[in-house]
Amino acid sequence: MKKFLPVALLSLGLLAHAQEGPLPTQTLVTVDSKGAPALTAADLTIDVSNHKQPPTSLIPVTPAGAQIALLIDDGLRESVSRELNTLRSYITNLPPGTEIFIGYMSNGRILQASGFTTDHAAAAAKLRPPFGAPGISASPYFCLSEFVKSWPNEGFSQGPATRKARFVLMITNGVDPYNGSTSPLNQNSPYVDTAQRDAQRAGVGVYSIYFADAGFRGNRGSFSGQSYLTQVAEATGGRSYYTGSGNPVSMQPYLEQFQHDIAETYVATFPAAGKDLVQLKVKSNLPHVKVRTPQQVRPGNVESSSGQ
Repeated sequence: MKKFLPVALLSLGLLAHAQEGPLPTQTLVTVDSKGAPALTAADLTIDVSNHKQPPTSLIPVTPAGAQIALLIDDGLRESVSRELNTLRSYITNLPPGTEIFIGYMSNGRILQASGFTTDHAAAAAKLRPPFGAPGISASPYFCLSEFVKSWPNEGFSQGPATRKARFVLMITNGVDPYNGSTSPLNQNSPYVDTAQRDAQRAGVGVYSIYFADAGFRGNRGSFSGQSYLTQVAEATGGRSYYTGSGNPVSMQPYLEQFQHDIAETYVATFPAAGKDLVQLKVKSNLPHVKVRTPQQVRPGNVESSSGQ
């Protein structure tokens, strides 16, 4: 006797099978070479899980098509207060149309100071000194995971067809206190790995500026935290800006570099197949021009360079 699947179940099965095929997928591509000419789709070679997928388009990210989430560790040392005016100036002078969000990493979650807005002066006014209590952030990677998985949508048109290019700038020591010792021999954290995968799934480029936490002192904590920040940055196509053992003299040059990186970022469109994250490699065909992209991408992720 033949058995027949209910029509609804059969339809779901066919839909799931259909979704495994190539989907239009987008990722952020950042030029990592000085004086590089404007790129076109023909200037890139894209490999998805070792299969060449020629890009169908390459569009620069515009100020109106960018969202920046500034996430500040609430456990930073009180000396970071001297950088508040530098941060306020950076926010106030963002290109018109750029959306900025300000949040504080506290107890494994984000305390929102300002939702995404293009009113830069109003957002800058919401900055405050971190509380400076040792360990108050819990883990910056818990905070990062929570934020990128529920990226706030207020202030712009919702939906995958209009999602803007997403950037995170974390100011933190980068230490994961839940992974035990900060020894150089203990640099494999499942919480850091989870945060970078969550950021990849959300199509977020994660950047960071190192600054010491009130609860950690010495070079070992600095090495551990910056190693993790570099790992997440490289995995998501971002950049970790500081590699010294103490606090940076000023955040100004790193904020300027961050803004320059955004201005040199494009949205590349290409087909990709898979149920979850797949390996991604993007190379420039131009001599002496290097690009940065996430190491993995989720098929079907869609960015928007214009915000329209």
